[in-house]
Amino acid sequence: PQASCNLKRYRLLKELGDQKIPFLGPSARGYQQLWDSSYSGLAFRKSCSLPAELHGRVQAALLTLRRKGCLLKDLVRVRDRDVFTAVSRALLGEPGHTYRYLDTRLFAIPWHSEDTEVKGQNCCDADLSAACKALCELNSYFCSDVSQLKEEDRLAQCLKVEAEARLGEEGDTDSKHSEDSKNSEGGDTESRQSEEVDTESKHSEEWDIESKHSEEGCSGSKQEGEWETEFKHSGEEAECSLLTKSKTAAATTSEPSEGKCPSWATKAGSETGTESAEAHEKPVAQLKHSRSDHHIQDKEQHEAGQGCSQPCPPQVCTGPVKFNVTLLNYMDPAQMSQLKEEPYYGMGRMAVGWHHDENLITHSPVAVYNFSCHDDKGGSSEGGSGEEACWRIGLKVAWDIHTPGLMLPLGSGDCYYMRDDLNSTHQHCVLAGDTARFSSTHRVAECSRGTLTYIQSRCQEALSNLHTDPETGSHSLLALQSTTLQHVEDIHNEVEFEWLRQYWFQGQRYARFCSWWTRPMEQLEKDWKLMETMTMLFLSTVEEDGRAEEGRREMAEILLTALTDRQQQRQTWRDRCHSSLAQTLPPEEAPVDRPFWGVDDPGMPLPFDLADIINRVESLLWRM
Repeated sequence: PQASCNLKRYRLLKELGDQKIPFLGPSARGYQQLWDSSYSGLAFRKSCSLPAELHGRVQAALLTLRRKGCLLKDLVRVRDRDVFTAVSRALLGEPGHTYRYLDTRLFAIPWHSEDTEVKGQNCCDADLSAACKALCELNSYFCSDVSQLKEEDRLAQCLKVEAEARLGEEGDTDSKHSEDSKNSEGGDTESRQSEEVDTESKHSEEWDIESKHSEEGCSGSKQEGEWETEFKHSGEEAECSLLTKSKTAAATTSEPSEGKCPSWATKAGSETGTESAEAHEKPVAQLKHSRSDHHIQDKEQHEAGQGCSQPCPPQVCTGPVKFNVTLLNYMDPAQMSQLKEEPYYGMGRMAVGWHHDENLITHSPVAVYNFSCHDDKGGSSEGGSGEEACWRIGLKVAWDIHTPGLMLPLGSGDCYYMRDDLNSTHQHCVLAGDTARFSSTHRVAECSRGTLTYIQSRCQEALSNLHTDPETGSHSLLALQSTTLQHVEDIHNEVEFEWLRQYWFQGQRYARFCSWWTRPMEQLEKDWKLMETMTMLFLSTVEEDGRAEEGRREMAEILLTALTDRQQQRQTWRDRCHSSLAQTLPPEEAPVDRPFWGVDDPGMPLPFDLADIINRVESLLWRM
């Protein structure tokens, strides 16, 4: 799938050549029409529409998290190698929730709602607790506001249908009275109007079809040999791809000469939007008939980008919206050297490349709060010098070289929603301003396999097949069916590689700020050790000579597959923990290769040399 994605990108960039696809800013002619027709899932909230008190609490919270050092760069996995994110971030959300992207699981700091206080949670200091509460308030506001927007849309649609019905009735009456007049005049105004409507409808339908067939499996936009890394579709995760050691990419495009960012109410965009649309309208039209190659949706790519370790049926967002996590981001352009230029439209420097937000409930909205400040002390960028460029977001129909892009400037305190299917059919990027910027990106994360409750229930399933003698403490397996043994070994691997390894690789960094995950992870370790014991009992069963050979062979094959996978994954994590990048981190942030993974762990009931056991099983199979 990745090779297919690269080929499509290469063909697209080759076809475009030196041309740029037009994009429109707020001052450009046709901006609102383009928004309504091709970006209707985007909703914008000006800063003044939110309560001033909420702004104050949220912005103070973001600065508190920054001051305490809670916003950290993630070490993510891209093309079998580790890469630091350019953006510093933290995850807040419902207690026990996680968010997975680019083979990295983030463990949420709970946003101390009243419910968690009732349960007696006391996992962090007062300042951090207050910050989490403020972001929880913002989350509640977004849940209410986006639901209200949804209701307004429904009412507006009903009114539109009624109005069209009335117009249709009036049109039928008028046509009866004017038919003779039209025939005598020899004109065909109605026919011409009908043709115009059909043409406009066909154009809109064409956009919709292209949106439905947009490419979901790729993000970022780079020419081969110029962009350092490529990311799967991810929620502001693609920023790593914007750091490069090469300066060649900067020469491929140039930032539009739009000047700086005036206010939204006047000229929040650039005249370049109009100029770009007019200047490139003809070349882009010439590309129209050859763009179909870039709208092939690859289902395997989409599924490969999801965070589940095992396939799970997609969930669709229905009913009231409830954002369960927010991914906080902090970006300072002064510390982000060699920002790449946006390659398709010439929108300017990108802090976050083109991407879809990943691991979300299908058609669920995303809400984003934007806060720009001069420095760590938190001076707002509003009211600053007109020489300072504002932050902006760019949007485009995914893998579409005909529909113009949309550019939306963001003032400090502004918010926007990506609703309906906008995130899946479109891509967005973040264009860097001159000041530091926080964003709080609220999501309905698909975490059917990503909550503490889920993995604890999986442990219970596995351990229900283990019997412990109350007098001697010895262990035995209750059931020896192949399906049961397979199920236990699958859970064993999931606990180790999707949770324990992930936590000790990066999740434990937050323990010094918040202790919420400490005890649950200690219990998961204990459960894991019992599963190691079950593996040894499984091996003993396979090696029993008195068993039927056919049954032994089937169990041996199951065990060999599980252990081989486990050995490979352990080596991968071992390499990651001792990689050169990991070694550059300070001790409090460095990945941990836990000692209990080794042979000499005193907590293990039996010596456990994985390579030796694999050899024993292979020898057994060879003798059968």
